[in-house]
Amino acid sequence: MAAPDSHRPDDWWRDAVIYQVYPRSFADGDGDGTGDLAGVRARLPYLAELGVDAVWFTPWYVSPLVDGGYDVADYRTVDPAFGTLGEAEKLIAEARELGIRSIVDIVPNHVSDQHVWFREALAAGPGSAARERFHFRPGRGAGGELPPNDWPSQFSGRTWTRVPDGEWYLHLFTPEQPDLNWAHPEVRREHEDVLRFWFERGVAGVRIDSAALLAKDPALADFEEGVDPHPYIDQDELHDIYRSWRTVADEYGAVFVGEVWLPDAERFARYLRPDELHTAFNFNFLTCPWEADRLRRTIDDTLAEHAPVGAPATWVLCNHDVTRTVTRYGREDTAFDFAKKAFDTPTDLSVGTRRARAAALLTLALPGSVYVYQGEELGLPEADVPLDRIQDPMHFRSGGVDPGRDGCRVPLPWSADAPYCGFGSETEPWLPQPEGWPAYAADRQEADPESMLSLYRRALLLRRSTDGFGDGPLHWLPAPDGVLAFRRAAGLTCVVNLSAEPVGLPAHGVLLLGSGPLDADGRLPRDTAVWLRD
Repeated sequence: MAAPDSHRPDDWWRDAVIYQVYPRSFADGDGDGTGDLAGVRARLPYLAELGVDAVWFTPWYVSPLVDGGYDVADYRTVDPAFGTLGEAEKLIAEARELGIRSIVDIVPNHVSDQHVWFREALAAGPGSAARERFHFRPGRGAGGELPPNDWPSQFSGRTWTRVPDGEWYLHLFTPEQPDLNWAHPEVRREHEDVLRFWFERGVAGVRIDSAALLAKDPALADFEEGVDPHPYIDQDELHDIYRSWRTVADEYGAVFVGEVWLPDAERFARYLRPDELHTAFNFNFLTCPWEADRLRRTIDDTLAEHAPVGAPATWVLCNHDVTRTVTRYGREDTAFDFAKKAFDTPTDLSVGTRRARAAALLTLALPGSVYVYQGEELGLPEADVPLDRIQDPMHFRSGGVDPGRDGCRVPLPWSADAPYCGFGSETEPWLPQPEGWPAYAADRQEADPESMLSLYRRALLLRRSTDGFGDGPLHWLPAPDGVLAFRRAAGLTCVVNLSAEPVGLPAHGVLLLGSGPLDADGRLPRDTAVWLRD
């Protein structure tokens, strides 16, 4: 059994900076155009120099990659495209030697249609024990030709697919991702065994995909808008599942972060009770527009909903599903909404970059932990992927209306003058890099003290070495309209100007860091943030 970590306090996760790696697009170690574990291992010094505490890896398991790896065929084996299980073990160990913990992604709501369980279910036929692990049902209508219910999909399109023997199976995402039946004891035992499998290999935590979707209304009743409880989101049975999981995690000193999209603050907080999940993603902040009043209200609401259960907040600007921050903040509508994504949305990247720099300092100054998606520290914009190269199922299931998520998954630029920006060798990456990608390359930014990468490195160094950051209280300070100003412990102050005009700074001793320069009169320009110290 892997021993609980003893190098840092057990509550390291309360104020950690966690870097998200999408392995397929991070770095290509074997030169085949697909990112892999060898590429990540080679870039571990970069992550150590950046100053992160942990890395969250999106799924690296065996998968047909219909949904970017979130269609898992085998939770205990690394997909050959990414490497081997042995390489994963080396990566976890080598990262830990550099002081970086590893968090793996578990996808409990569904599996791939290539998973052995689903293949058995198809072969076994109606009424079989193998089908009880999933949601197989006869159809409605005279000949069973209609789906069992009208549940809406998490993607576009139907949630039921009919098999040749006439039954239908449920999939909240794509047909290649059949939903598991979490009322089945074998499903629960299997996932607890998977948790132990990875904890034994030294991972420090698990990110739980679609954490609020697992349990379904056993009656599979039709969906009614606005009627509680929702038939497949936030069912009460989930809490028993996560209490059981917490017992497993506590054996290893490991932690959980849940992907929980819920508008109800009280119900959200239930997942963070001391015997359930340690943390959950704060999507209200991620989707919030670049507006001072909205941001302050979101910050207040976040801290208030976490306070009753004593859990730390998490802060994130972007992930592998969301339009990149630089692009989003350069638009007229700076919020994020899956339903509003569209091609050819006008963007001012200079404005978006300035705001993204300020947002980085805002986020890193807030109480709790912070997640940084790969490439955000390089200031990457959303890439325009040619239509004939798009792979994301969200695009295809929308009939081509939704541009999909590939634009934030384009392989990273490492070396400005190397083929394909040093992502791998001379093999074209699995997604094409835009023409201007070399300008964002890490080696070019390392040489520029004013670059986004330099800003992130300085910010993370200060956050790690200066009292007042991380978990703890936050106190708002009087400020003009459109300005956020708050005080942390040890005389630390953060000021962010979202107004149209420069503003004066509060009294302070030292300016620790700014997202941009002050004006000639020492005032803070618009869309700029600073860290101050008494």
